[in-house]
Amino acid sequence: MTQNFPLLSRRLFLGAASLTGGLAAGAGLFASSASAATTQLLNVSYDPTRELYAEVNKSFAAFWAKAHAGEAVFVRTSNGGSGAQARSVLEGAPADVVSLGLAYDIDILAQRGLLAADWQTRLPHNSTPYTSTIVFLVRKGNPKKIQDWEDLVRDDIKIVTPNPKTSGGARWNYLAAWGWALRQPGGSDATARAYLKTLFAHVPVLDTGARGATNSFVQRGLGDVLLAWEDEALLAAKEIGPDQFDVVVPKLTILAEPPVAVVDSNVTKHGTQAQAQAYVNFLFSPEGQRIGGKHYFRPVDPVVAAENAARFPKVETFDIASLGGWAAVQKKHFGEGGVFDQIYRG
Repeated sequence: MTQNFPLLSRRLFLGAASLTGGLAAGAGLFASSASAATTQLLNVSYDPTRELYAEVNKSFAAFWAKAHAGEAVFVRTSNGGSGAQARSVLEGAPADVVSLGLAYDIDILAQRGLLAADWQTRLPHNSTPYTSTIVFLVRKGNPKKIQDWEDLVRDDIKIVTPNPKTSGGARWNYLAAWGWALRQPGGSDATARAYLKTLFAHVPVLDTGARGATNSFVQRGLGDVLLAWEDEALLAAKEIGPDQFDVVVPKLTILAEPPVAVVDSNVTKHGTQAQAQAYVNFLFSPEGQRIGGKHYFRPVDPVVAAENAARFPKVETFDIASLGGWAAVQKKHFGEGGVFDQIYRG
């Protein structure tokens, strides 16, 4: 299945780690952008959410002001590879909210006492306001005739994907490939490992995050196929002309569930508990869900999902639970000396 995908604008693709709205690293610049009376929130997020949260932040500020007699809330979003973003919060980034690429990265924060261990039960849908999946981005007309996972390991194919050690999107890419291989006739851990080893032999460079990998494929012209978040591919398709790329949807892929959470220790310190909780709740509201759909994230609200059904191709997916859950997957595949290290370094 293919969809037209136009050339990406320079405005859309920013550096691999940035703050939506121009906030520099460090919370000190909040004060220069907002008055002392303004409540300030920081959402530390994963790579492909820049455009999504730029609109969410403005809409939430208007929502809060209307409900609280004009009280101002000023929200900024930091973006980067999900694993790297989690580490930045562990190292002191003053996040009121985290919206990361996978639940494991928020579990790390909970293990260090920054939020409660039951964080994923506090919001609907396991605290996941929007879902996505993994698709292929290819050159216009699909000159290499890439249709499904088996085509990625042909001798003439070069693949662009980020580093699973730093990028949540890369871990979803890897697990989509692993799960597909397991589900082939005669599939096993051994055959899946062999497939992933061959696949990564076709990857010339590993960027740190999903947006950096997209830049490498689109702007630098590297590779024949980019493994990408569906929302990243479709958002880019909306932004620029129709003549450069196609999106190929494999027959089977993974259900990607990037969750959100309030960082308890930080909001207590900042006095922002009410605003931060309202912010994550807003993501599940009809308005927040429609903003997600507009930016090609799949809404979890069934009414809004139905409104956006035409935006998204139908695709068969499997979930992370079918692979054992994030704790087991992280240890087996992405921990030091795990399967990824063995196939990539070996």
